[in-house]
Amino acid sequence: MPAWFIPANGGRPGPGVVLVHGWDSARDRTLPNARFLHAAGFHCLTFDVRGNGANPPETMPVSAGEYGADAAAAFAVLLARPEVTKGALVGHSLGAAGAILAAASDPRVAAVVSVSAPSDPRRLVRQTFRLARLPFPGPVATPLAWLTSRVYVQPRGHSQRSISARHAIAIYEGPILIVHGSDDGVMPVEHARRLADTARAARASSHGGDTVELFVVPGGSHSWLYEDATFRRAVAAFLARSLGGPLTPEAAGAAAAAVDARRLPEPEEPLVGERGARPARAMVSRSARRPEDSLDRAATPR
Repeated sequence: MPAWFIPANGGRPGPGVVLVHGWDSARDRTLPNARFLHAAGFHCLTFDVRGNGANPPETMPVSAGEYGADAAAAFAVLLARPEVTKGALVGHSLGAAGAILAAASDPRVAAVVSVSAPSDPRRLVRQTFRLARLPFPGPVATPLAWLTSRVYVQPRGHSQRSISARHAIAIYEGPILIVHGSDDGVMPVEHARRLADTARAARASSHGGDTVELFVVPGGSHSWLYEDATFRRAVAAFLARSLGGPLTPEAAGAAAAAVDARRLPEPEEPLVGERGARPARAMVSRSARRPEDSLDRAATPR
């Protein structure tokens, strides 16, 4: 998988973060997150999930299962870097579901930040019906959503349970921050509350596990939450508490909040296939110590 590794703190040993983009997206969309995390002292690795970015199109469906497998592969590459002492996963939307799945499969994941995640496949499909304004009444829409999601994931050999963020979050025992916009019209904030409730219930029943934090960004939408300084502060401080690093949680939060993180211009070309990298390279070079050591293509296993 195509990837960029962005070292922080002069390349000295320290914690790192894998950034997992959302549906029909690419690694350059995560660069605003990389900017503020880099300022807070975290090495960053961002990559293209299969079927996205510089990868060729897939002939089979891509679901949270594929996002999870690719996030797990990217995380293994992150930990293999000599600069990285421990690592976390930060994902957005379907990438957040993938981050949770990857964390549940690898005890080395020291923390997870889930942003705008769908809680499970059936509710994701049900919400898709609403967004498409399909006129299915409730008694029809719910079983139809279950059937549709089941059929969609079958070619890859998945079950709905195996690719459910809600199921995986009950398995993962590390610290997790669940972030959602209060006005998310794509994936309503109830998904975040459902994930947080499930994680807390699982930890209460097992009398173990680290903290589960829920942060709802007032007025926040589905995307671009990184443009809100309170979001940047909360994410960076949480990661500093969970991973350590060169800055205290308070200092990491302040450094992240001070970054002017803005969305990149929307691409004119489809988000599958090689795309122009000038906006991405410009953003990375501004946040790196030297432009020549800020980008590194890392080949991760498929």
